[in-house]
Amino acid sequence: MELPVMEQFYTIQGEGFHQGRAAYFIRLGGCDVGCVWCDVKESWDVDAHPKLSVSSLVNNAAAFASKIVVITGGEPLMHNLSALTNELHEKGLNTHLETSGAHPLSGIWDWITFSPKKFKSPLASVAAQANELKVVINHKSDLVFAEMHAATVSESCLLYLQPEWEKRDSMMPLITEYVRTNPQWRISLQTHKYLQIP
Repeated sequence: MELPVMEQFYTIQGEGFHQGRAAYFIRLGGCDVGCVWCDVKESWDVDAHPKLSVSSLVNNAAAFASKIVVITGGEPLMHNLSALTNELHEKGLNTHLETSGAHPLSGIWDWITFSPKKFKSPLASVAAQANELKVVINHKSDLVFAEMHAATVSESCLLYLQPEWEKRDSMMPLITEYVRTNPQWRISLQTHKYLQIP
């Protein structure tokens, strides 16, 4: 079993509930969602990235101290991730997924970050299994979009609003005020960018 891999690296999780924790990231190639503000557009072309064996990916991740392995993209659910999560679990590693939810869920996950995008509608089946909902705020209308998707997740799902990086200065006052008046939401920041780490 092989998967197209743009990059893999050991770093600090910068976003959401696990922000600040050491984690091994595997960024898979391929995305058909096409966010205009995407900061990893080079991940979109699935054929632009070498295919690596699942076993090599798992062995690389297991070489580091953290037990958290984050599978991201691109859109990782474009690929069948069952073999990858099975082998990661066999090594005693925790599987975290970051997805737009636009493709069916595959694999067994310890944590699912569901980050829906306006550019391609997510599947209700993915939303229902999310541990956290993370909505990127690029415009004030995205708050309405966020509430629409908050209605699709479970009651235990954590809710996060995250400013789009290039518009963070203009969006943060809006987000801050929204969270004050809607305290079921939390703020997520891309702290890895402030720290200037991958």
